[in-house]
Amino acid sequence: MAKRLFTDFDGPILDVSERYYQVYQVCVQQVRLPQQPVDLLPKTVFWELKRSQVMEYDIALKSGLIQPGQAAEFSRLRREIVHSRPYFQYDRIHPWAIAALERVQEAGIDLAVMTMRRVCELEPVLDQYDLWRFFPKDRRFCLGDDYDKTGDTLDKPMLMRGAIATLPPVERQWIVGDTEADIIAGKRYCVQTIGILSGIRNQQQLALHQPEYILADLQEAVDLVLRSPG
Repeated sequence: MAKRLFTDFDGPILDVSERYYQVYQVCVQQVRLPQQPVDLLPKTVFWELKRSQVMEYDIALKSGLIQPGQAAEFSRLRREIVHSRPYFQYDRIHPWAIAALERVQEAGIDLAVMTMRRVCELEPVLDQYDLWRFFPKDRRFCLGDDYDKTGDTLDKPMLMRGAIATLPPVERQWIVGDTEADIIAGKRYCVQTIGILSGIRNQQQLALHQPEYILADLQEAVDLVLRSPG
């Protein structure tokens, strides 16, 4: 039985928590007034707020940005720079990711990456960690550099639609991801969904979208796929 595993990039493969935390700190410092006391959240507290989908506005208030307009400016600035090139250097590959991908490849399971990164944001990381061997060009589904984003829950199903239309058919396929966009894309095209907890959503937020499975990380997802019949 032919199988395929789609995996998101940020979350299952890369740990992006430090990038988000660095951007958070920069935004707080840029928005604060001279001599204004602020309360920078520890990374563990900040990341759990993000994983719980607490609004940026509320994170700003919790950090002491309570003057009129500061929370809104914090939110605007964060959106502007969190996916900008200077901050991608803080992303790190999860220690288990390469071994998990190797197991999929060695088992003969078709492997593809599906990500909201643009080409120019994805390819340097493939170089950095020698990930091209897992994801040849026809198994990479990402946004074009000039694509006008409409939102992850719209753009990821669009990528899934293109993948299903162009890839060879298989009997069983799964998508591993850390957000609702992955679950929505999978369900729309009858791909089994695996939410994982090594990314930017916690158990409660993923459960709202009813994936078939919620697991700790990519290696547990691979265990599940390898154990499945076929």
